[in-house]
Amino acid sequence: MGEIFSPGKLMLTSEYFAMDGALVLAVPTRLGQEFSFKEGQDGKSLIFWEANHQNKPWLKAVIDYKNWQILEANIPASAEFIVKTLQNVQLLSQTKFKNNFTYYLTTNLQFPADYGLGSSSTLMNNLAEWAEIDPFTLNTISLGGSGYDIAVAKEKSAVLYQNKPEIKYEKVDFNPSFKNELIFIHLNQKQDSREGINLYRSKNKSQKLIDEFSDLTTKILLCNELENFSDIMLIHEQKISNFLEIPTVKDRFFADCPVFVKSLGAWGGDFVMSSKFDGFEDYFWGKDFNTIFEWSDLICL
Repeated sequence: MGEIFSPGKLMLTSEYFAMDGALVLAVPTRLGQEFSFKEGQDGKSLIFWEANHQNKPWLKAVIDYKNWQILEANIPASAEFIVKTLQNVQLLSQTKFKNNFTYYLTTNLQFPADYGLGSSSTLMNNLAEWAEIDPFTLNTISLGGSGYDIAVAKEKSAVLYQNKPEIKYEKVDFNPSFKNELIFIHLNQKQDSREGINLYRSKNKSQKLIDEFSDLTTKILLCNELENFSDIMLIHEQKISNFLEIPTVKDRFFADCPVFVKSLGAWGGDFVMSSKFDGFEDYFWGKDFNTIFEWSDLICL
């Protein structure tokens, strides 16, 4: 039996503007998704799929890949998505699902699904690595999106990423001297990123504004002082708030917070980033935000 692992991700800059080619800085998380596989030459053309969330069974399905029929599934809708994704794997791969083997494929998502750390992107990258296909292509035809999360999963590193005029990315050493002052707070909900994406796409945007986010990303990467980092994060938040015409997460939930609060990814859910201050734990706990990670707890660098 073979095993593959892909880390989750946090998007530190450029959020929605990533879809239009803004430069993104993203970092890998310690938690990710495991994928184990075994193949048997028994002439049955079956897939036994088992998906676990934090080592607890979630989805089980038996799939006939000769006709791409679901023979058994405890969650039919989720099994349908897996079938469509595996069909795409078959389309792109030179070897997988081309024979009469039986495949035993098992995944384990190490973080709660509502964390927004990349349950789909880690799956896409694991399948692509297993099938020896391009993960960006698999992700594009299966899910869509800017692809920055695939780059993080593939490289298992912090990356600078752009998807226009073509996909390009590089591994970077983002290890700020003030990292131990940074914290990540979960907002107790999973944000539907499609809503934010639809709002973003409904608005006219200029190349100048896209370039401004790329410039902020470059400045963030070069920051060596927390005060400067905080100032840039506040500017970044306000620019997106002005563009989307919706309040920042700080205005919504943390108006009296004495330090910056920055959305990470889709606005309104998942994680936000902030920095430590006297009594910060009591402050966030007092607002019923009880899941707080320090940098070393969450980020894998």
